[in-house]
Amino acid sequence: MSTLEVNAPFDQKLIKEIPLATSQEMTAAIDRAHALFLDQSQWLPKHKRVEILENVVFLMEERSDEIIQTSAQEGGKPWVDTEIEMKRAINGVKLAIENIGHLKGEEVAMGHTASSANRMAYTMREPIGVVASVSAFNHPINLIIHQTIPAIAVGSPVIIKPAPTTPLTCLLLVDIFESAGLPKGWCTAMPCDNEVAEQLVTSPKVNFFSFIGSAKVGWYLRSKLSPGTRCALEHGGAAPVIIEPDADIKSMIPALVKGGYYHSGQVCVSVQRVYVHESIIDEVTEEMDSQIRALISGDPLDKKTDLGPLILPKEVDRVHEWVEEARESGAKVVCGGKKISDYFYEPTLLLNPSDKCKVSSQEIFGPVVCLYSYTDRQEAIDRANSLEFAFQSSVFTKNIDVALDTVKKLNSTAVMVNDHTAFRVDWMPFGGRDSSGLGLGSIPHSMHDMSREKLMVIKSDVL
Repeated sequence: MSTLEVNAPFDQKLIKEIPLATSQEMTAAIDRAHALFLDQSQWLPKHKRVEILENVVFLMEERSDEIIQTSAQEGGKPWVDTEIEMKRAINGVKLAIENIGHLKGEEVAMGHTASSANRMAYTMREPIGVVASVSAFNHPINLIIHQTIPAIAVGSPVIIKPAPTTPLTCLLLVDIFESAGLPKGWCTAMPCDNEVAEQLVTSPKVNFFSFIGSAKVGWYLRSKLSPGTRCALEHGGAAPVIIEPDADIKSMIPALVKGGYYHSGQVCVSVQRVYVHESIIDEVTEEMDSQIRALISGDPLDKKTDLGPLILPKEVDRVHEWVEEARESGAKVVCGGKKISDYFYEPTLLLNPSDKCKVSSQEIFGPVVCLYSYTDRQEAIDRANSLEFAFQSSVFTKNIDVALDTVKKLNSTAVMVNDHTAFRVDWMPFGGRDSSGLGLGSIPHSMHDMSREKLMVIKSDVL
């Protein structure tokens, strides 16, 4: 039997060793979920789903510290940020409960043509079928909630493959779901290798595929989908920010620092490319430098820690290589630029790296933010739009016309005005476009995607 060692990114010490699912076990899990869906006598009525999800909320609140501890230890996100993630996750379950009552159809008008006379028609929503979810490491609590709870809420069986670095939080949450009354088979966690995971994509018994991870893997898996299987893909970005001369620097800098270095930059919408008007570039650089140097890197279980480790030592090496490439190409390293250890990288600020460098053209996914000076706002917009990625972006200005014009011109699914690019609440549309993904991943959007519409037409001589 193959096993997976789960190591703490803080020091790579073994936390736990867990079994990996075999190909036969994955086939059995898919078959069981498919059988549940085909047998409507086993479907969970809405009121039962509400009851189960209310129990999930209670148990998550009751076991909050246990979940936070598990997630912070295996994922490396500092306790203070994991605690916020925990609250978001609980609210996500509450959102699903609220939106169960909003899953409804509508009347389709009939009778206004001779061919439609004596008929009435209505649509209704029903579960889409088996949902397969492949998750990422960076939000071990909230991503599992986002990829399982909407399916449970609409009555679709779901199989989830957690990230290999953070499976323990997923297993804990699925245990909580079952303790809350969810019958076996309706949500199954399947830690496994990539070859076994591909069965979730290629199986004709899977009706919806949810993926959170790299664009390279996401688009590859989409190409393997069985005909008719729908999907939502959430990939990364290289989030741009445009700062106009009239921006409120005092309130802006803390937002940029939080948005750039939260979870050591391992967030798909982290602040990455910041285009600053030349008239204030020196002031912005100085203020960011001061606040970045005050950040504390350390044990994620220590509540004083601002930045935890990167998820794997090889990521520390990669980030350092990218920073060195930028330095050699002419970028000024304002602060940081060095490995703290095999597990940590200094929070780094780069000034005017080349647009051709990896830090300017690819998703860094590390604690590095780049500042670029610009003269003309359209130039900054063009540079912001120059990549294949398009996720979230932002603009800082006090001029409403400038803000609206910039929002209109930036190629993003969402543009924040006077806020950092990583802002999110779980009921708003969230997802990338172009190479950054397909579909939207809020709780309500996911519930809609994990259900489908059925039309009923009634013919009667008395109508």
